[in-house]
Order: sequence, then structure tokens, then C-alpha cells
Amino acid sequence: MKNVLQMAISAAAVLAGIFPLACQPAGNRQRQDVPERRSVLRLATTTSLYDAGILDYLKVFFEKKYPVRLDIISCGTGIAIEYGKRGDVDILTLHDLELEEMFVKEKHGIRRQPFAYNYFLIVGPPEDPAGIKNLEPADAFAKIKSEAEKNPERIKFVSRGDNSGTYFRERAIWEKAGFDFRNIQKASRWHIETGRGMGSTLMMADEMLAYTLTDRGTFLAYKCHNLAPLCSEGSQLLNVYSAIAVDPKKHQRINYEMAEKFIEFLISEEGQRLIGEYRVSSSDQQIFIPVHKGTGK
Repeated sequence: MKNVLQMAISAAAVLAGIFPLACQPAGNRQRQDVPERRSVLRLATTTSLYDAGILDYLKVFFEKKYPVRLDIISCGTGIAIEYGKRGDVDILTLHDLELEEMFVKEKHGIRRQPFAYNYFLIVGPPEDPAGIKNLEPADAFAKIKSEAEKNPERIKFVSRGDNSGTYFRERAIWEKAGFDFRNIQKASRWHIETGRGMGSTLMMADEMLAYTLTDRGTFLAYKCHNLAPLCSEGSQLLNVYSAIAVDPKKHQRINYEMAEKFIEFLISEEGQRLIGEYRVSSSDQQIFIPVHKGTGK
């Protein structure tokens, strides 16, 4: 009988060693390290921000800060706006003031929050066959048109043609120069529309030795051996980036809480510092200017 009792005690001790948590009162159990469940934040952004690489850069810091997976969708501004209206994304990062304000006014978005800015560039062959260097944007476009009509084989302009913020800015500059943009589009011998993003458009302009309008970030991120900045000043080249959270009252699936956290991250001291410090491997030049250090509106 004594041997049987000893065997039972030994067996109990072994089981206790194998299943220690099962033998403890619920209130005294040690907490296991269970990964916190991560929510998903769907962000639609302009191709210029995406091609410049800054969102992938900021994504790393934001995901360390919050239990979230940031899914980034790159598209033109017009398409991003439609995604927001349909509730297919939670937040937008854009660079077209008129469309952004309309999006908020129509109650598709909660508020427009600028977080960074830079400048558009008119780039072209370093030898500048149209002679536009340092001209005002509208004057530069007028000179390109004039010279291209004389020599369409040598002088060309490559346009995105994709309803992006950059494309809308190009149209505005043509109109500022006094031209009907519909007539510019018909000038297919020298005005070529790619229907693609900024990176692809830059590469085509680089291959064709053509002029184009680009954001500074994408131009520095891509190595365009045959293009140089020719016009970089003027209020028409100011390029402000803003974030807008989609209105959760319009759609049930909107992750509004995390969208607001991302916006607050962008304009926080940490976020603004990261934006100002961001560089691409091909250049040590500053690409984006934090709004708290400049006049982006």
C-alpha cells in the first residue's frame, strides 16, 4: 500500500512539471506572450509619394508604434478620390487642393491635414533646346509649345494623362499660359500622354529627351541621366501633400481610429522630423519639407 501511495505522489509531481499552468489557480497564472492582434489601415496615395518611397519609410515607424498593418495603394489622385468615396480605403494622401477640399465639402472625408510639401519641377534635356531655363512655369510651357511646333521631332513634352494631381497641375499651367488644354492634347506630334504614373512618365521622357512636369521627390528617386531641372520656382510649382481620413458615417468598414492616429503621427514632432530627414539612395538632397518648418497650406 505504501508503494502504491509513493507511486501516485511521483506521478502527480511529473504531471505538475509537464502542465504547470494547469495546476495553478486562474488568478495566479503567468501571462503568455501572445502577439497583439493587428488591425489593417488601407491608404490610397498618389504615385508621386509612393514612387519617392517616403510612405514605405514612414510605414516602418508607424507599425512599430501601433498594432496595425499599413496597406498602401498607389494610384492617381482621381482614382484615389474614387476609392475614398466608395469606402474602399480608410485614408488618402493627396496633392491637389481643389479635389481635396471638394472631397471634404461633400462629406466624404473628415478634414484635410497638410503634412509636407515640395515643388514641382519642369525638367528636360540639359542642353534645353526650347530655351526655357529659369522661366516662370506658364512662360516655359508657352516656349515649349512654340518651339515644338517648329521642330516636333526634336522638342517633345511627355504628360502623365492619368487624372493625377501632377496632371491637373500641368493642365492648370497650360491654361495659365493662355491655351485651351484640349487643343494641347491634340498636338500629338509633340505632346505625348503616357496614362501612367510619375516614375514611368519620367523614364519615357528620359528615353525621348523630352520635357515633362514632375514632383521633386520622384525625380530624385529615379536616375534620369538625360534630364535636368530647368524650372523650379514660382507659386504654380508649390506642391503640398495632405492626408484625409474617410468619413466613417458613410461606410461601416472604415478604420477611422487608426486613420486619425496616422494623421497625428504625420504631423507629430517625430513624424515631421522623419519627413525632413528622408533621403533616397541616389541623392542626399532633402525631398520633402515638413509643414511646421515652412509655409505649406
